[in-house]
Amino acid sequence: MDNTKLKSRMSGKVQELQKPPAEQVAPVVATADNTALAPVNSSYIALTNNALDIIRANLKSQPLSLDLFDIVKSPSGGSTVFEVPGLAGNEAAMELTGIVLDYTTPRAYWDTPDPVEGTPPVCVSQNSIISFDGKACAHCPYNDFGSKDGDSNAKACKESVLLFLLRPNNIIPLLVRVPVTSKPRFLKYSTRLISTLTPISSVVTKITLEKATSKQGKPYALFNFEAVSMLTPEEADHARTFGQQFMEIVNAAQLVPELAEAS
Repeated sequence: MDNTKLKSRMSGKVQELQKPPAEQVAPVVATADNTALAPVNSSYIALTNNALDIIRANLKSQPLSLDLFDIVKSPSGGSTVFEVPGLAGNEAAMELTGIVLDYTTPRAYWDTPDPVEGTPPVCVSQNSIISFDGKACAHCPYNDFGSKDGDSNAKACKESVLLFLLRPNNIIPLLVRVPVTSKPRFLKYSTRLISTLTPISSVVTKITLEKATSKQGKPYALFNFEAVSMLTPEEADHARTFGQQFMEIVNAAQLVPELAEAS
């Protein structure tokens, strides 16, 4: 066979092999913001194409305020069982599993040592870096260890992490408040995902508790974080887009005064 014809045929075969199989090319559907995404079959019903439309329709352009969310806090007394709000009241859970769509790192300062629950803070920050009035948290005396009282090394300004955890068969994320004692653990978990180029919203995270004791002999709960499975590429695309658009609806900037609480 003529070499020119052979090269032509081989080139055509290579181009044909490089084309993706027809069965792997999924149809695309335009979401509300014209972002093209493939339909996804998942137990996470919030990742379906009409979840955001349902939220917008039900809200009637009203913002999602923090008090509309179900919140899970760190249990007291070193308990290793979560109390999760449910339709019939609080339900006990040994673990929480879902997709961390997003998170904030709020901090707040009260000018009384034991503020009543629900008392608004004197100063608050959404990201633990800049306060609501534009001051650097790192230079604040209430950010110093030992500033809370003379008997401990705690800071007067209270830090935490607030996770937006999307669970299967739910459209609205569960808010999980991680205390400052477990903040380093969550940041280390997030950093480990970064080291493998893995977005936190592309894995299913399991959260559990373990009992610990402070230097003063008081029991408390430490949070553990574990990636138990990876989302499919389609689920990961939807989770990222859903998380971004959901947080736009929430508009976290408007929630700054509500992100921290006295407890």
